[in-house]
Amino acid sequence: MRYKSQSVAYWYFAVAVALFGLQIVFGLLSATKYLGPDPLLYILPFDVTKMIHTNVLIVWVICGFMGATYWMVPDESRTELHSVKLAYIQLVIWVVMGVGTVVGYLFRYGTGNKLLEQPLPSKLAIVVAMLIFLYNIGMTIKKSGRFTTPEGVLLGGLGLAAVLYVPALLEYHNYTVSIFYRWWTIHLWVEGVWEMIQGGFLAYLLIRLSGADREVMEKWLYVIVGLVFIAGILGTAHHYYWVGVPAYWLPIGGVFSALEPVALVGMAMYAYYAMRRSGLAHPNKLALHWTVGSAVYTMFGAGLLGLAHTFPSVNKWTHGTLITAMHGHAAFYGAYAMIVMAMISYALPSFTRRPEEGTSMGYMAFWMQLAGMFGMTLSFATAGIGQVYLERIMGMGYLDAQLKIQVHFVMLIITASIFAVGVALFIIDFFRYPLRMEVRTDDPAPRPVPARPAAAVA
Repeated sequence: MRYKSQSVAYWYFAVAVALFGLQIVFGLLSATKYLGPDPLLYILPFDVTKMIHTNVLIVWVICGFMGATYWMVPDESRTELHSVKLAYIQLVIWVVMGVGTVVGYLFRYGTGNKLLEQPLPSKLAIVVAMLIFLYNIGMTIKKSGRFTTPEGVLLGGLGLAAVLYVPALLEYHNYTVSIFYRWWTIHLWVEGVWEMIQGGFLAYLLIRLSGADREVMEKWLYVIVGLVFIAGILGTAHHYYWVGVPAYWLPIGGVFSALEPVALVGMAMYAYYAMRRSGLAHPNKLALHWTVGSAVYTMFGAGLLGLAHTFPSVNKWTHGTLITAMHGHAAFYGAYAMIVMAMISYALPSFTRRPEEGTSMGYMAFWMQLAGMFGMTLSFATAGIGQVYLERIMGMGYLDAQLKIQVHFVMLIITASIFAVGVALFIIDFFRYPLRMEVRTDDPAPRPVPARPAAAVA
């Protein structure tokens, strides 16, 4: 840790990993309801557990983004954070909002707008927290007079994420209009500006961990951001197929959604190249695992699996089925959960006495999560294929079809349990070492990682 104010990031990470654990509890609870009978049917029905599962995901990932930004921006700008006090006030607002919203869901207090179920008071608290956050980061960069490309991409993504939350604050009485504008927030977050946030963190980690040339990393960032804007924005139309909008959205959504994986493939390529060049020379190999894992699993989950069912001719069968859950789980985990855990793994040795190279528990958490998520993805895929055939082709009723595919939910619960153990190990590994919060005055700049000779790279 080069600057004392970077220590605020630890508390954001601590809240994020705790909420990650809560999200997994409600995810497992939701999965078991597919098998029945459900003793909690009238206490915690599926719609409530799923709502908490998906909303806590958004809350902890954004909390992780905030913590990672509070770590990265002082390091990139080479200055202390503008206001540590504001950062802690923001965290308190965020925690109160998150806990209060979850408790409200237990009493059915929500808007019913999928993934944006937060009641208006919670949404206003989110706006206040985001404004404090953007002000604090903006003033930090302004004070330093140093503005790097990874910072620019990261700040652009965070700023646009805040702007794109505006449609979620409005109330629409027409269902089609509501669905239309809901995707301005949800799609343009997860398949647009959040990819800019991921790209900013990925570039920062690769520069620090692989000794990659900053100029090369910045050029890759420009390519990724360009592709995100071209494909991601117009690709929003692949959500519009079946909600009553004009027919011209059909080809637009199909073509531009197909281009979205190109940016993700580019991201995976530049991560792989950087790591090959460095020869994995950096001691923090656990952070390297999460960094490369994020790039590769994003290509698989968001890219290939998204492409597999986004074309109109395929999507007319798979839309709203478990195939969507297959793509959503793999994509969100690879792109956002893994990049947050990469930033945590990179920063944690500066906050605690955890060895820089990582621990056996940390590596076990990585591989168990990866294996569990891959198994969950296959479970959703096989269950979804069966569901599409039975419901959409054979015309079987929803509940009858669910009985036929229950065996796949047994596999889902087994693999989800493996994933949950991996998450538990990550949380334990995070909290088990005592804090030290030492500022390294003897290391004013990141240590360069020796690059491998050109012949070795080839």
